[in-house]
This record gives sequence, structure tokens and C-alpha cells, in this order.
Amino acid sequence: MQRSACLLLSALAIAGCDGSAHSPNRWLELTEQSGAYSTAIAPGGGHALVGAVTHGGSLWDLNNEARLYDWNHQPGVFSVLPAVDFSPDGRYALTANPQDLVLWSVDTGMAEGFWSSPGEILAADLSSGGAFALLGLANHEAVYFDIRNGGIRTSLRHQARVRSVALSGDERTALTGADDYSARLWDLDSGQMLQQVTLGNTVDTVALSPNGRFAFSSGSLDQALVWDTSSGEALFHLSGNETLFPRKLSYLSARFSDNSDRLLAGRADGTVELWDVNRGELIKRWKGHKRAAYGPTSTGIIALAFGADGNSWLAAGSNGVMNWLR
Repeated sequence: MQRSACLLLSALAIAGCDGSAHSPNRWLELTEQSGAYSTAIAPGGGHALVGAVTHGGSLWDLNNEARLYDWNHQPGVFSVLPAVDFSPDGRYALTANPQDLVLWSVDTGMAEGFWSSPGEILAADLSSGGAFALLGLANHEAVYFDIRNGGIRTSLRHQARVRSVALSGDERTALTGADDYSARLWDLDSGQMLQQVTLGNTVDTVALSPNGRFAFSSGSLDQALVWDTSSGEALFHLSGNETLFPRKLSYLSARFSDNSDRLLAGRADGTVELWDVNRGELIKRWKGHKRAAYGPTSTGIIALAFGADGNSWLAAGSNGVMNWLR
């Protein structure tokens, strides 16, 4: 009955049903109490990469709940890592502090390259094989950076800081979100802008579906929507029908399923949502684990993944806790 009611409200464009949010099946603390600046979860959920507030970067084996490697950019110094990511095949990982980036082998734990960034790094998305990284920079650019050889292949220009980035499954297009309130879809070969969606505030989060048909964009305390990449038209709003029931929500993470028919979205209030992309319907909702039973705030959901079994999901909180969801 709860799920049916939630789907009905979603169809009426009222994104409610917080009372029906489920708890994690299990959870694991990956950091100390101070939490994480950034987290990435490998495809299938086997590994997690964490940029902790107090002890820098670390790679975790989630299946065995064990920390494998400490990854920092200087010996004896804990790196501040605003952006981390895995390659789509899970073989490589990227850590980025504001000034430089390092490519790591997940298998060996060894660094395979170290480069200075052309600007302050705010976001990163690593390509297959660890060959390229799409970087969102504070200098109003996103750059497609050649990880193996160094240097910029393509520059994509905004009018403000580029806060979020995403690569398409075929790595031919890129989606960027910036402080100029715009999300832009680009052709990476030519650098030409293909589509632009304008929101009402800073664009915190963007994601592209593997099949390239769908894009997700959300603004800070603003609307969140899935839109058609070929037309730029909105397909549905996660935040409700903005013309009738505007809701001011902040989504910090989003990830499409491999077949592009599901979307996981993580909110700043610790809520995780699973959506049916084709129908624009909310399927299920969870709340991330809080370290303390009491307190004025929960945890922002900063990374998401679909489990390898097809019936489980993972969500990482800004409090440094990994949540397993069913």
C-alpha cells in the first residue's frame, strides 16, 4: 500500500512519501567522524574510493569490508580530494586535489601517472581504461584531459565555475553543470554545444545515461529533472511539477543503470531515490545511516551505484558511511 501510494503521488507530481523511506540493509564506516569530501563507488559495488576530511584518500574492498590502500599525492601528507572516480571498467581510479590529479591501478594500488591541472579541480569523470578525464574547473571551463600523455584535448566554456561533469557511455559527448545556472551537453570531438538547460540556481549535479538518451540535472535548492538529450525537453521532474508544486530540493549525486531504464538519485538530506526513467515514477526511497541517533542534520548522499546482482544498490554519505540498500 505504501509503494502504491508513493507512485500515485509521484504521478501527481508531488514528490512526497518521506514516511515510507526504508533503512539500509547494512552499513559500514569508511572514515572517521569528520566524514568525506568525496566518494566514488566502482561499477558493481566491489570497491569504494574515499577522500576523507581528516585522513586523505583510501581504496576499500567493499566485499570484504577492508581498506586496501591509502592514496595521497605526497608522502606523509593527507591530501584534500574534492573529486575521485573509477573508470567504467573498474580497473583504474582517479584522485584529484585542487591542483593536480593522479591515476591509480586498482589491482596493484600503484600510481600510474601524476599531472598538474590547468585550473582548480571541482569535479571529475574518468573514461574507460583511464585514458581521459573530464574535469570541471573553477576557471569557468571543463576540459577533456589526456591522462596518459598529459594535455587538454577539448575545452568547454561556461560563464562561471563548472561544478559537475559527466561523460556519455560512448565517451563522445559530455554534460557539464555550472554556477551560471546552466547544464550543457557538448560534442567532445568538436567542442560544440549541443543542448542547454537553464535552472534556477547553481547546477550541483549532472548525469548521462549509458545509451545517451537521457540526462539528469539539478540545481541547489531548486528543481531536478530528467531531460531528452536529442531535444533538450524535460521528461519529468524529481522535485515535483514545478508549475504547480515547486519544491526546493538539493540532489548531490545521480547515476543511471547500465540499461538506462533506472535512475538512482541522492539528496542533501540523506534520501536515496530509485526512479523508473521511462515512466517518470518513483519506485523506492531510503534514508542513509546516521552516525548518531540524534542531531539536527543527517548526511548528504554523495555517491551511488547499482549492485552486481541487479536487486541491490549502494549509497555513500558525506558522513563517511557506506549504505547497502535493498
